[in-house]
Amino acid sequence: MASDVTFRIEGDTLHLAGVLDRDAVTELWPQLVRGLGPLRQLDLQTVERIDSAGLALVSELAARLRAQGGGNVTGTPAGLQELCAAYRLSPTLDFNASSAGS
Repeated sequence: MASDVTFRIEGDTLHLAGVLDRDAVTELWPQLVRGLGPLRQLDLQTVERIDSAGLALVSELAARLRAQGGGNVTGTPAGLQELCAAYRLSPTLDFNASSAGS
């Protein structure tokens, strides 16, 4: 099933749009993890909603951007805050080990 998600690269920013769910991740993952180039930012402002598979994708992308000296994430699609809390991720989508024991 084709998903309703698109991406574009503008300058040093990767923009994602649509619904970031399991179907979208299956479609996007091979395209995005091959090599994103010198990106520093991840824009989720036009992502309508995200599920746990989408969170796995964006947290992996954010980690790769942090490794390149970036990692700024903008936008909070529906479901993101709840999933970040459930998986104990920081606002930068990094694992927040300090809250893991609480």
